[in-house]
Amino acid sequence: MRSVAINVGANTNEPGFRGPLFPDGSFEYIPIPESKPTSEPVPTYGDLDLRTDASAVADQPVHFDPEFPEAGGERYTYGDEHGVKAGPLSELSAGDYLFFYATLSVAGERPAWASPEWGAHVIGHFRLARDAVSGETYRDLPPEEQAQFASNAHVKRDPFDARVLIRGNAEESQLYNTVVPLSAPSGGTDANELVTDLSSDSGKGPWWRRPMRFDEAGTERLLELADSNPSAIER
Repeated sequence: MRSVAINVGANTNEPGFRGPLFPDGSFEYIPIPESKPTSEPVPTYGDLDLRTDASAVADQPVHFDPEFPEAGGERYTYGDEHGVKAGPLSELSAGDYLFFYATLSVAGERPAWASPEWGAHVIGHFRLARDAVSGETYRDLPPEEQAQFASNAHVKRDPFDARVLIRGNAEESQLYNTVVPLSAPSGGTDANELVTDLSSDSGKGPWWRRPMRFDEAGTERLLELADSNPSAIER
């Protein structure tokens, strides 16, 4: 069992703000904008019924990827067209895990375990229902297998552009209720021990934008923390 963690969600570049982190460790998942043509209408920020004020981009379509049923999606799917993420994701097999982390801005009183202003936090995971599917393989799948990815944002793009597609097992995938912090309380750019001790990343430079690989022990630790209060990272 192994895993990869990748950065997703709204940020200060797209659409210009981050999702919020609340004092109890809960958060709001906000996707990035859709930047390419689609073969069918996709939701806008105004359609998402967000707690966050997204009025400035209310009419902007969203790239709802990763897709979580807890946030209004149909299935647990993820796709990516960029080689830096598609490469490590393509190595994942059925039963492996894909963790998603996002940079979130503190909203309200800052929890003692959180970094000031903003930080990187794991917000959910998929346990793969099948081996990662390359874009080339997807095009050759029979219609009933392609249908498993029909709700994914990259499948809705015109033309389809994913280099890799991931489908999560519905029973073992989830969008979390509370986060697992990757940033240290000292600052958003400071990686905690989950990054520096358990992942493939050094925690130097812009680590919060890079994919991270975890072995079995690291994966099990992330899963353990996903079932705990965020303050458990201090222990």
